[in-house]
Amino acid sequence: MATTSRDYYQVLGVPRSASAEDIKKAYRRLARQYHPDLHTGGKKVEMEKKFKELNEAHEVLSDPDKRKKYDQYGADWEQAEAYERARQQAGAGAGGFGGADMRGGFAGGGDFSDIFENLFGGRTRAGATRGFAVQGEDLETEADLTLREVLTGVTKRVTLREPESCPTCQGGGRLKGRPCPTCLGSGSVMESKTIEVRIPAGVQDGTRVRVAGKGQPGMNGGRRGDLYLHVHILPDPVFRQQGSDLHVTLPVWPWEAALGAEVMAPTLGEPVRVKIPPGSKADGKLRLKGKGLPTAAGGHGDLFLHLHIVMPSSLSDEERKHYEQLKRLRHDDPRVDLLAAAQRG
Repeated sequence: MATTSRDYYQVLGVPRSASAEDIKKAYRRLARQYHPDLHTGGKKVEMEKKFKELNEAHEVLSDPDKRKKYDQYGADWEQAEAYERARQQAGAGAGGFGGADMRGGFAGGGDFSDIFENLFGGRTRAGATRGFAVQGEDLETEADLTLREVLTGVTKRVTLREPESCPTCQGGGRLKGRPCPTCLGSGSVMESKTIEVRIPAGVQDGTRVRVAGKGQPGMNGGRRGDLYLHVHILPDPVFRQQGSDLHVTLPVWPWEAALGAEVMAPTLGEPVRVKIPPGSKADGKLRLKGKGLPTAAGGHGDLFLHLHIVMPSSLSDEERKHYEQLKRLRHDDPRVDLLAAAQRG
């Protein structure tokens, strides 16, 4: 999660009193608007920046604990969180600190940096060898996928934040006998890191993808936490998804439905030629086996074509002549069953 100077609530366009559901709705609405895959050229670069900022804001405000710290400490909430974990670890080995207060230091005096000094003697968190090994925290973020990315699988770039040795004090935590103003005496600062994560084909909406060892670093030799990606599949303008099956509306002319025809139909890959059976009805449905999304069992779902009979917007004299000829032929009334059912009701 990269550093941003903008207020996270402003990024999502919600008030500070917004509920978790309000935050979720705002994120999903803006994610569809800013998703880079929906833009091209220079606009795509701009949307990548906005989408990255949007994910940063959502990652914090959607997590109750992170949101609480952000509301309390603002842009410095991660430094405060790192301190709190360090204090708890050191406190477990020294019988606790009782009167420590994150906002005002110890109840009996001292400030934020002095507490770091008392805990670690000016050393970095990695240098605090006392206490048990502590596993790093897990990280969670969201990944938006198009249906075509679900079909083939995709590699996503994810930006993470993790502690690095402070460049000001070189990890020592102190400058000229005083706690370092950059890292507040902790010896480390949060830096951005971008990694690539492969999301397999066929992933379903709401799936939680685990990437082992890509979470926060551990303490005292503890192993790194894991990274979890929550998959959200974006709406598609053509295809409707139901599990591993896809559905699409296929327009046909009246004569194609009546006489049968061969027409081109869309798929997530290349268009395919399909046969419209003679006498097809307006609510008819054709099945293209194996043209859907990958399944957990290793196969593919199906693609269903829902026939929609469309009329010409205008008729030529020749077309009108043929329709007049059809009108004069004897046909059963297609409304008989409808009228009878209405009378019975």
